[in-house]
Amino acid sequence: MIIFRYLSREILSATFAVCIVLLMVLISGRFVKYLANAVAGNLEPGVIFAVIGYRIPGFLELTLPLAFFLAILLSFGRFYIENEISVLKACGISEGQLLGYTGVVAVLLALVVGWLSLLVSPSGMAKAETIFAAQEEKTELDKLTPKKFYTLRGGKGVTYAEKVNEEQELENVFLAVTAGSSEAFDSRLVLVVAERGRQQKTEDGTDRYLVLDKGYRVEGVPGSPEYQITQFEEYGSRLEKPEGIKEDLEINALPTSELIGSENIKHQAALQWRLSIPVMVLIVTLLAVPLSRTDPRQGRYAKVLPAVMLYFAYLVMLNAMRGALESGSVPIGVTLLPVHLLFLAIAFLLLGWGKIKTAIAQRLPVKADAKDGIA
Repeated sequence: MIIFRYLSREILSATFAVCIVLLMVLISGRFVKYLANAVAGNLEPGVIFAVIGYRIPGFLELTLPLAFFLAILLSFGRFYIENEISVLKACGISEGQLLGYTGVVAVLLALVVGWLSLLVSPSGMAKAETIFAAQEEKTELDKLTPKKFYTLRGGKGVTYAEKVNEEQELENVFLAVTAGSSEAFDSRLVLVVAERGRQQKTEDGTDRYLVLDKGYRVEGVPGSPEYQITQFEEYGSRLEKPEGIKEDLEINALPTSELIGSENIKHQAALQWRLSIPVMVLIVTLLAVPLSRTDPRQGRYAKVLPAVMLYFAYLVMLNAMRGALESGSVPIGVTLLPVHLLFLAIAFLLLGWGKIKTAIAQRLPVKADAKDGIA
């Protein structure tokens, strides 16, 4: 029990440290992406942290298996370098027992990952998708504040309002848009000033317009004396449709209960993926323990790079198989199980590699002696 507590503490502390680092990398990358969307006007800055918070369970679902894999490599690597494995073997603790202790921790972690994958992560993604859907319904005018210039979507102009009342009606509006085509090198500019402005949808709700009341429209080329001035009672300028946030959350946001029993191939593949993540935790544990064997002269990081490459090969093959199942090129009944079985076989091969080499080494001299006798 003392050895189990010691081993668990070492592995879990390393898992926590590695997971924090990986999580910060993912969050920072996602934050930069969302910030770019906020600058482009597709996302309100105030919802960025809420979206990231809802996405954290999904990040943990992916980072925990890798963090646990690296933690086993680093912890067992240190045990080999500092000869703790030799001491444990001298005390009657075999590698199989150490693997069993690690397996207990792996089962507990797999349950946590399964809880995240099957329940928490889809719920968080559904809430993030709700926020994105709400953002797609908004235009620049919904986010307009008085006495500030705002770039119109598509980069075709700017708008300004001196006042914005509670009903989102604009007062003393200024609008500048490009009227020419960049392909034809037409640099015509349209300036519009109006007393009031409002947002108005078409009857079918597909398009939106900025409708201005009582003002002037000036069109011409900057620097040229030729221009046209038009007085109007009502003037409309079509607003670009929101581009939205490019996030593939539709299937991933569905509750697991809806995926179970679904006849949709993509739903079935998504369910198999969610079930594969906790299974992956158990298999990478079997891979990490033999891969952590090292010699004090090699250093504890000697096998980290090839081990990480093997891990990502596992992950890439799972993703490739999922894509093949979704596209229909591989029957859905095949499932993701062949990939798991392949790497499970690799794990058992690595675990028994020492015995295999010993058996081969014992048989080779016998064959050589037999040949000498015949000669």
